[in-house]
Amino acid sequence: MLTFTIRRLVLAVPTLLFISLVIFLLLELAPGDPMAQVPLTVPPEVKEKMRLALGLGEPTHIRFFKWLVQFFWIEPQVFIDWMTTKSAIASILPDTDFYTPCGVGAAAECDLRILSWQTRSPVMDIVVQRLPQTLWVVGMAYIVGVLIAIPIGIYSAYRQYSVFDQAGTFVTMIGFSIPPFFTGPLLIVIFSVYLGWLPSIYDTTLKVVSWDTFVIQFKQMVMPVMVLALQTTAQISRYMRAAMLDNLNQDYVRTARAKGLSEAVVVMVHVLRNSMIPVVTVIALGMPAIFGGAIITEEVFKVNGIGSLLIGALFANDLPMVMTLTFMFAILIVLFNLIADILYGVLDPRIRYD
Repeated sequence: MLTFTIRRLVLAVPTLLFISLVIFLLLELAPGDPMAQVPLTVPPEVKEKMRLALGLGEPTHIRFFKWLVQFFWIEPQVFIDWMTTKSAIASILPDTDFYTPCGVGAAAECDLRILSWQTRSPVMDIVVQRLPQTLWVVGMAYIVGVLIAIPIGIYSAYRQYSVFDQAGTFVTMIGFSIPPFFTGPLLIVIFSVYLGWLPSIYDTTLKVVSWDTFVIQFKQMVMPVMVLALQTTAQISRYMRAAMLDNLNQDYVRTARAKGLSEAVVVMVHVLRNSMIPVVTVIALGMPAIFGGAIITEEVFKVNGIGSLLIGALFANDLPMVMTLTFMFAILIVLFNLIADILYGVLDPRIRYD
């Protein structure tokens, strides 16, 4: 398994390089001009100087190479520098060599970093500021969705064609069919406009310091979490049900029952473990997918996270920001593919990649 993991990590390098090239070329071919939002009163020669200042006067391959150096070399150095200054090592060894030209303080404004065309601030700094909001909403929605979907799938398969199974099938079909841009406004109309129970706008400046602020935070997270968790629950519960039905009719289940094992042990130990193998793929690969759904959900509920950041960058033709965010999504997909393959071997000892 270790050999397989190392081999996959090595293979991920050219894969990510190719993905980054494709994303960069697609953004180059996309219509739009970063100077479009500049006032018309600005003279053309000033606009041209601004374009050159953004690096648009250089050839495409040079700009792509510079972005690779910035993303894979400069930004990791800045992160190491930041971690060093935040750790106890910095106080014990103040003369450590971990500090880089693009470090903290005044050097943090180093032009070698990936800078947003819209704000002229380092892209990764903005991403780090927005990321906690997205992780709170997306992470909580995914945890809630998985915790609800697995029991529903197990019981629906065990009680096939029962009222519970038919009701679960109906709800999951709704979850599959209705997109977030419809369920989001629908929940806002019901719970915010008519009932007045929940806030329609997510307050990202809220800090939980007391029970009252915790209640406010809980209320504003309910609707965006419900929207994202609905799709997760619908997808995973269907896969869980299908996998359980396939294993409940296997010979080893009849053998386990013939040996006198209790029904709970047969279902929750033997059948569940084998059924989780295909479901692991859905759970692992669903994490990058739910980030895509969060882009729409964050825009609906005004969550100041990664999704709204990407939408704003697209409208402003902020190519460095769009390039960085989309490539981060690609990294998530490659990473969770690897995690899914590793979990295969953990759940089923018969699966080996040597």
